[in-house]
Amino acid sequence: MTHFSSGHTQIAQASHTDAGVVALRVLATSDLHANLLAWDYHKDKPCPSRGLARLATLIHQARAEVRQSLLLDNGDFLHGTPLGDHLAEHPARARRHPMIAAMNHLAYDAATLGNHEFSHGLPFLRRCLSGAAFPLVCTNMWETLVEGPRLAARHLVLHRDVVDDRGQSHRLRIGILGFLPPQTLVWEWRHMKGRTAAAGILDCAAMSVPALRAAGADLVIALSHSGIGGAGAGEGAENVSLALAGIAGVDVVIAGHTHLLFPTPDQSDLIGKPAVMPGFFGSHLGVIDLTLVKGCAGWRVAGHRTGLREIARRDPANGRLYPVVADDAAIVALAMPDHKALQLRTGAPIGHTPRALHSFFALLTDSPALALVAQAQAAQLTAALAGTAHAGLPVLSAVAPFKAGGRGGAENYTDIPAGTLRLRHATDLYLHPNSLVGLRLTVSELALWLERSASLYHQIAPGARDAVLIDTEFPSFNFDVIYGLSYQIDLSQPARFDARGNEVNPAARRITDLTFQGRAISPDQVFALATNSYRSGDGSGFAGAMPAHLLHAGRQANRDIVEAFIRKGGQAACPDRPSWGFVPMPGTTVVFDSNPRAVAVLPEVPHLRLAALTRLPNGFQRFRLHL
Repeated sequence: MTHFSSGHTQIAQASHTDAGVVALRVLATSDLHANLLAWDYHKDKPCPSRGLARLATLIHQARAEVRQSLLLDNGDFLHGTPLGDHLAEHPARARRHPMIAAMNHLAYDAATLGNHEFSHGLPFLRRCLSGAAFPLVCTNMWETLVEGPRLAARHLVLHRDVVDDRGQSHRLRIGILGFLPPQTLVWEWRHMKGRTAAAGILDCAAMSVPALRAAGADLVIALSHSGIGGAGAGEGAENVSLALAGIAGVDVVIAGHTHLLFPTPDQSDLIGKPAVMPGFFGSHLGVIDLTLVKGCAGWRVAGHRTGLREIARRDPANGRLYPVVADDAAIVALAMPDHKALQLRTGAPIGHTPRALHSFFALLTDSPALALVAQAQAAQLTAALAGTAHAGLPVLSAVAPFKAGGRGGAENYTDIPAGTLRLRHATDLYLHPNSLVGLRLTVSELALWLERSASLYHQIAPGARDAVLIDTEFPSFNFDVIYGLSYQIDLSQPARFDARGNEVNPAARRITDLTFQGRAISPDQVFALATNSYRSGDGSGFAGAMPAHLLHAGRQANRDIVEAFIRKGGQAACPDRPSWGFVPMPGTTVVFDSNPRAVAVLPEVPHLRLAALTRLPNGFQRFRLHL
């Protein structure tokens, strides 16, 4: 079925002689994570910058502007938020999944699978996809044990009738490839082991493109559920969309997975290929306008224009978000039954906290929110190792703030008030469906782990005034704090690793004064580290995160471990003195941005010597930190 919309807007024509020019618009979504409505389920309140219902209005508008278009999704559309988890716990809803129903309503032309599609197991995924009226593609991952209809095709050719600028009709064959990180096999091993296999994205693409061309594809679009990555990203890497664009025969790249935006003000394509990465949770619609010309060698892309359209903007006067489009009423209606059921479920009380749990200063000092998660992980790993040869190892716990501003914006913080803890708060404390992993690491390896985390910070020259502290290219979910150890970070030293985890300064040392229970520790002393399946799957290049160091691989999700810990009366216990901080640099100041509500909780962190400065147009509150 052809889903092209009609309209009158045309893109600029390439020079041609006898052949007509075809204008084709490609619309792209990515990392929707079951966000159907403009609602934050962790805070249980509206959120203007998310929701397919709102994005749908932009889709309708973009289609109406042109004669012919395609709508594609780049994966992670089913899971990753409380709504996706709620539906997974009610399998009867799988065949009528509201996200699939909404995508059917919008007449998607195709979609690929992201890594989180597998987070609740293959049987559930298969039931969900059985209701899809659009084809699914997954090129570099396939089932080795097929227990029902196949999840996705290895590649697709969409046949579409298009009209050129002279009114002549043509049959266009559009090849679709779909890729996800091969590390998905490790991250989701409890669901996929023995059932699936994967290949690296680049090798698989290099083999698949010629096959797709041989099948008659005039145009090849790569749905790459993979970040853009750097020039050195090679085979087997997690984020390789830049290298993928360089493969001969790939015409268009739609990237995702890392929740960033592309194009940027400084870059409009990838190695000359049109490309978009449309944010996350439905924040943006990717728009690629192609000019296609047919010659003796077939169709070619003679010109392109790429862009993003947002569903919300910020008021420059106060930094607050406001919507720029209304919701699609039909999608709201599809979502409402599950929305109401989820609100009722996640509002259920599970425990109590005598102190507020927030992440406003989690990048600067100990955070009660992270401490609670760390304690839950450590208790679970200690119990798992009991009775084994590793029972005597001291247990540490590595945790990172999933919500600490950054690419998620000024609203992207955990902010749980003192008092009753509800189920939605447990999902706020631990967003992702990772499972618990225990690793056997030496102090030397733990120090490298922390060096990787300390790459979050810019190098600060002694005596600097109001230097920018945080590298915004470094996502906060890669900033691990290891509870159980005490240490300081010397910001005057260069970072040993870059934001992607590549070792760039092997001789650099930022981590100093590393101690355990107040005592110095030798480089070869061994600990058990509680972490997660993302880290153990080489998630972001942490030292020692490899199978040879594995002590324990649990099937229970970390989020469920946190919930169980709270239900048993567990509470955040922070040390009397901060367990980590910065080496003093007298006369040196840096600036740090957080949520405006952080001003009210400054008395909680007197040791930081923070001063509130001004509220920024992007919604953040700026602080000055005296080092």
